[in-house]
Amino acid sequence: MTAAIAPPSPLPEDRRVLLTRLVEGLDGNSLWWLSGFAAGLAQGHPPPSLAVIPGGQPAAQSAAARLTVVYGSQTGNARRAAEQLAAEVEAAGLPVRLLRADAYPTRELANERLLYIVISTQGEGDPPDDAIGLVEFIAGKRAPRLPELKYAVLGLGDSSYAEFCGIARKLDNRLAELGAQRLQPAGEADLDIDAVAAPWRVQALADARTTLGETASPAPSNVTPLRHASAYNAQHPFSAELLARQVISGRDFKGPAYARYGSADKRVHHVELSLEGSGLHYEPGDALGIVHRNPQALVQDVLAATGLDGDTAVALDGQARPLSQWLAEHRELTRISRPLLATVAERNAHPELGRLLEPEHKAELARVFDDHQLVDVLRRWPADWSAEALVGTLRPAAHRLYSIASSRKRVGEEVHLTVDELRYDAHGAAHVGAASSFLAALEEGAQVPVFVEANERFRVPADGSRDIIMIGPGTGVAPFRAFVQERAEVGAGGRNWLFFGARHFNTDFLYQTEWQDALRRKELHRLDLAFSRDQADKVYVQQRLRTRGRDLYDWLQNGAHLYVCGAIGMGKDVHAALLDVVREHGGLDEDGAREYLTQLHAEGRYGRDVY
Repeated sequence: MTAAIAPPSPLPEDRRVLLTRLVEGLDGNSLWWLSGFAAGLAQGHPPPSLAVIPGGQPAAQSAAARLTVVYGSQTGNARRAAEQLAAEVEAAGLPVRLLRADAYPTRELANERLLYIVISTQGEGDPPDDAIGLVEFIAGKRAPRLPELKYAVLGLGDSSYAEFCGIARKLDNRLAELGAQRLQPAGEADLDIDAVAAPWRVQALADARTTLGETASPAPSNVTPLRHASAYNAQHPFSAELLARQVISGRDFKGPAYARYGSADKRVHHVELSLEGSGLHYEPGDALGIVHRNPQALVQDVLAATGLDGDTAVALDGQARPLSQWLAEHRELTRISRPLLATVAERNAHPELGRLLEPEHKAELARVFDDHQLVDVLRRWPADWSAEALVGTLRPAAHRLYSIASSRKRVGEEVHLTVDELRYDAHGAAHVGAASSFLAALEEGAQVPVFVEANERFRVPADGSRDIIMIGPGTGVAPFRAFVQERAEVGAGGRNWLFFGARHFNTDFLYQTEWQDALRRKELHRLDLAFSRDQADKVYVQQRLRTRGRDLYDWLQNGAHLYVCGAIGMGKDVHAALLDVVREHGGLDEDGAREYLTQLHAEGRYGRDVY
């Protein structure tokens, strides 16, 4: 899909409403069948001129007379921000096209005259998967000089990482190096995206008007995203009933944090929620957003560390609530950020913290982000806080996304999750995962606020005869449970090969009996395991990949699709192992192996869901 915005519908309003109701909730196969049915009915009718840029301008229009908006998005935030920008530009009567980064023809960059890029940054300065090719092209030797291009970049990121909005800054600087004219400084949006994105869009629209001219009077936009639109989102979630929750990893771990939080070692929960009556639609590969409350014990720790009274009323942004409610429901307590540390440094004038924030100490700062939660910061660098200052300093609470571990074709109006609950004691405080602890504490019948986040680049092959290779250590196995269920339910003829890894066979083999049953039923055809701590020499999934390299390469050569899900660090290790496999068994050098995997990615045959 090269455009995420549809031209205005030629249908009367009543027919458009009927069509929307008809397609509501249909899966991919049904939608493809319906599109073929409609195409058959259209035979013999002359096609309309639908190849237009939103705004009514023909697609053949010169690049000088249009705006191109390109987005790279991992979780959907950058996509939504780009769609909103394109909708506002079209509503102003200006010609605009909107493309996902992997659909943008890089050969056209030399002819662009007005380009806006909206892009997120993954982890420690990595591009989202759909933008890897574009970022590499712009950063590489083949990028053209761009003296006639005007551009602007909006970055989305998470300031709890040291490389906050790093990819946006790199693109912004590189386009300037290539001779392009920067229209406004790169926007760097944190979790409260609109605080930066809204004023950035205002300036972007003004610059587009100046550059392109007023081609039409501003009018309300009827742009419609080409994807399933749900009534539920992070701001307005659906209340799903908890049907079942079961611990599926080792039990009875106890330690220093157990008395207050329940466990000092991680536990993995299988969670089943009801979506009955929601109309929510999901496909294997999508994620479920959880809008959680922070644990009460964590709220009490923050109050104790600051000496504040939870009953103190705090008014902010037109909302007045007790401090304890702000902390429990509306503020981020487990992930710290650079702005938070900068504020703390100003308040307590501690030289150590000020030093950590200097650019040359980036590695030390990254370690602070890794092993400190808010309460650690408040205790390590104490300062005088008022309730208003604390609430104003903390970031808004952010929802959490969990890979969906079920196929609707098998479980009906349910959605299943695999939730890793990690609790441990550090720096004199018990650390918890906010959303995972929220879910782990719920009893059956509890209500959970949820919404679906689509992941269009992480899907089972449309061609069911294709083989698939799934690499999912730990809870990264979750989407592959959904993949195997889905392929079994639709009767896909391709083979399914799973690589799974964890620490111990006895306690960490998630869904063991299900995988064994799937092997017996020929729903799973190969299973390779790596349990790192069951022998003296640690064995990881990436070593299994190298050991099975000959077969792995043969599967890829015969058209298999490859998927990786799990932590960012694991994803990098697996990618390195795949490069080794391709080099050894494909007879390629390092550059050739890299190009091989890049081509798989471009073909939609190498999907990654890393976090």
